[in-house]
Amino acid sequence: MSKKAMTAEDRSALVAVTVFPLIIVLGAVWAYHFPGTAAHLTPYVSPGLGFIMFTMGLTLTVKDFKRVAERPLAVLIGVSAQYIVMPAVAFGLVHLLNLPAGIAIGVILVGSAPGGTASNVVAYLAKADVALSVTLTTVSTLLAPILTPILVQILAGTLTEIDGGAMAISIAKTVVIPVVGGVVLRLLIPKTIDKLLPVLPWISTLGITLVVAALVPGSVEALRTAVAVVFAAVILHNLAGLLIGYWSARATRTSPRTARTVSIEVGMQNSGLAATLAKTHFAATPEAALPGVIFSVWHNISGALIALFFRRRAEAQAKSSR
Repeated sequence: MSKKAMTAEDRSALVAVTVFPLIIVLGAVWAYHFPGTAAHLTPYVSPGLGFIMFTMGLTLTVKDFKRVAERPLAVLIGVSAQYIVMPAVAFGLVHLLNLPAGIAIGVILVGSAPGGTASNVVAYLAKADVALSVTLTTVSTLLAPILTPILVQILAGTLTEIDGGAMAISIAKTVVIPVVGGVVLRLLIPKTIDKLLPVLPWISTLGITLVVAALVPGSVEALRTAVAVVFAAVILHNLAGLLIGYWSARATRTSPRTARTVSIEVGMQNSGLAATLAKTHFAATPEAALPGVIFSVWHNISGALIALFFRRRAEAQAKSSR
């Protein structure tokens, strides 16, 4: 990729992640006040998420997959925290806050989801290790069809009947296949895809906004009655992920830069996937999608804030080491 194209991509990513929370909040507010209109988007939730994951695949190269072997400890820490710590925290919050069954299922879905694609942009802004962030997102995403259904079955199986096999197939269709498709297309026409890289953050931003807006109509009643407790669960879950991710990495004596990356990756879930799974597999409890919807808004706000904090800290450390 040329330096000019990379600069344009970085600039686009910076602007996108800065205004992303505003765009998604506006989309959610619009859907809340005009649910009848927004409901026309609902049938396109799964294809929309699939397209977002396809754009993620377009950003990947073969080198990104080779990094798994080059950074085994960092990858192991990040993925382990993703699929052990975050589901455990979600399960703990469900009982601590005494959440109703539908909301509890949604929180567990968020906790059992892979890393969110926005984490890669936040890692860049935080002066973290972007290559490691991409690697962690990719690995956790490819593991999702196996681990997410198992975790949901174990943690939420007492709340409702769960078809783990059907959930695994859904994740494969909406996540893994689109990502692999994006990777293959970039291998076939790399120069064309490189030219599109500067606009991909915007495409992802608009895509997740439309997915959230499409999910809000089914959660309007739950928003009116349970929004406070869901926000509490979401914020505590996100904060726990950021803190545990950072200190679990530091405990193994990794660099602060690596720890910042693991923190961001663990704290930012693929909440769009969680909300989509809730809509698809728990239609009898529409409020199950609410945690994923709210997390989609919140983790991008917290992501922008943590990126600013980590960036300033990294700059201060660089000055002190001179």
